[in-house]
Amino acid sequence: MKRSLENIKVAFQALFLNKLRSFLTMLGIIIGVGAVIIIMAIGSGAQSSIVSNIQSMGTNLLTIEPGRDTTRPGGGPVEFNRNSTPTVRGDLYLSDYKALKNASTLTGAAAIVQRSSTVTYMGVSESVSILGATDDIFKIRNYKISSGNFFNESNVSNSSNVAVIGQQIIDDFFGRIDPIGETIKIDKQNFTIVGTLQSLGSNAMGQNQDAIIIIPVTTAQNKLYGLSTVNNIIAQVKDESLIDQATSEITSILRQQHHILSGKLNDFEIRNPSQMLETMSSVTNTLALMLAGIAAISLLVGGIGIMNIMLVSVTERTREIGIRKAIGAKNKDILTQFLTESIVLSITGGILGIIFAVVISFILSKFAGINTAITATPIILALSFSTLIGLIFGIVPAMRAARLNPIESLRYE
Repeated sequence: MKRSLENIKVAFQALFLNKLRSFLTMLGIIIGVGAVIIIMAIGSGAQSSIVSNIQSMGTNLLTIEPGRDTTRPGGGPVEFNRNSTPTVRGDLYLSDYKALKNASTLTGAAAIVQRSSTVTYMGVSESVSILGATDDIFKIRNYKISSGNFFNESNVSNSSNVAVIGQQIIDDFFGRIDPIGETIKIDKQNFTIVGTLQSLGSNAMGQNQDAIIIIPVTTAQNKLYGLSTVNNIIAQVKDESLIDQATSEITSILRQQHHILSGKLNDFEIRNPSQMLETMSSVTNTLALMLAGIAAISLLVGGIGIMNIMLVSVTERTREIGIRKAIGAKNKDILTQFLTESIVLSITGGILGIIFAVVISFILSKFAGINTAITATPIILALSFSTLIGLIFGIVPAMRAARLNPIESLRYE
């Protein structure tokens, strides 16, 4: 134990004798460890943000979408649920939404049409996301009113030209003007603003939910886009424990609605948040690991730097090695000393890399608005890997030092 401490002490003395050279040698390790931890922290932060966003949307919501032809190559669903039941192409209608409203396992449903349209107000024009929906959407998505009112069932029945707008729309078009009662043009048609939403932030997909205008779904279908179908239907299950039962009931209702015979494939898909969360978490984990692997290459570069500088150190300290051997040091002692110096160099670089990662993560979180979450696992892995790098790349220089002939070493100038 005493000898090990003495070796470490000597190793630090050797480092401080050549501060700049030692720092430049450690730079690859510092950057490598820091990059691995930062990337893993961003990945963890993104995953945490996704989980939070999906949970805020509601874990008791099911999304019903039109079926795609999964019977041909390349026709299957790819976004969230690769293991979904095979389907054939189909459409969803308002009549499907009305049928689902009576389902025993559901507390409500909302039909949705979503498009982008040109919105104009007092000479300012922008392309804006338009959400055509039934009035149930406000309750199901837990939207909060900031001023004015939501539109109601009567507005949906009458295809009224009314709109509820998000905070980003207020900032872009109205500034300090009170938007309630103002008229905007959506694809050259007049709409009266009846309400504004409280700020929602970004959703699980990173989309700005405040840059949205919500109008009655029938208005979107009949007056803007000429549609008889809807993009999807959101169903709110009474309790999360009833998800499977609700899925079965929805399937039964829609098969009856679409007159699908027994044994035939569904022409719709039902997705739940847990499937979406599982797939998106898998994607973020894979991406973070891939990027961390790329960042780890700099650790190898740092290891090569350590080996090179230790080889130089062996050459510079040849006479010292000869003197040590002359007074009784064995090959094992010389090997241990140089190996210790290599490991100390890499561990010191690893610790500085961790500090570097913490500082950068704080800056990203504080000033760039990027969610980061540093956990113990990447720190332990990165530090262990840097130690291993020091051990592996320090062996060759240490063995060369240990094998030096003491007579020739004493003659070396």
